[in-house]
Order: sequence, then C-alpha cells, then structure tokens
Amino acid sequence: KLVEVSGHGLPWLLGTAYGLCRSGSAAAREVLLNLLFALLLDLVLVAVVKGLVRRPRPTHNKMDMFVTLSVDKYSFPSGHATRAALVCRFVLHHLVLAVPLRVLIVLWALIVSISRVMLGRHNVTDVLFGLLLGYALYSVVEYCWLSPLSAPALFALW
Repeated sequence: KLVEVSGHGLPWLLGTAYGLCRSGSAAAREVLLNLLFALLLDLVLVAVVKGLVRRPRPTHNKMDMFVTLSVDKYSFPSGHATRAALVCRFVLHHLVLAVPLRVLIVLWALIVSISRVMLGRHNVTDVLFGLLLGYALYSVVEYCWLSPLSAPALFALW
C-alpha cells in the first residue's frame, strides 16, 4: 500500500505545491513550477485516455484505492506508472544525485509499476503503456519548459 501511495497523484501535487510555496530560490521555484505543470498535465492526459479507452480493471481488482475519482474505474493506462516514469525522468534530469540515488529512483519507478499488476489494479499492457506515456510526457514538459521569460505572469504569482 505504501508503494501505491508513493505513486499516487495527490501526494505529489500537494508536496510540489507546498515546496513551491516554501521555496526561497528562484531556480527551485522554476523547477517546482514545471514539476507541478508536469503532474497536472499527467493527470489530465491519463484521465482523457482512460475516458476514451474505457478498459475495465482486471476482474480480481478490489476497489479499495486511495482517493479515487470516476475515471479510476478504468484501467488503461496506469496513472501510477505514467507518473512514476515522468517523475523519475524529471528528477534524474533536474537533480544532481549520486549514482546509488539515481538507481534508487529508477527502482522506485519500476516497483511502483510492478505493484500495479501485483495488486490486481492493472493489466501488464496498462502499465507498459503508462511507462511509455510518462517517459514521452517528460519530453513535452521539457519542450514547453516554463521560465520567467516564457511565462512571466506565472512567476509573478510566486
């Protein structure tokens, strides 16, 4: 369950928003604002794809998930896997970490993804597509990177 919560969108959104409000560094605010943008984009994109595909969850799934919404009754793609891949790529690109920590971040993303199948929440294809989607979504965030020059109104708020 702890692994499941670690890949859930709500803790990531709340933690990023808190960090953004408490940050005293312009560089940190820029990275956190883009992480918030990435997480919101992730939630919207996964909800749209789930709403379009409407693939039911595996029959052995128990609907006992933490803070679920109506689209969460659908399985494809795995939002946890999408988020794990996105956050993993984001952290590896924007934080200077020693090799053991980099390995732990990648292992976390893989464990979150594998747990989705082991808990019966998703099929393997839901998770694989989620990982690919999260990986690709990071490229979109990098392409649309928000900076004080490209989005001065957003940075004026903080």
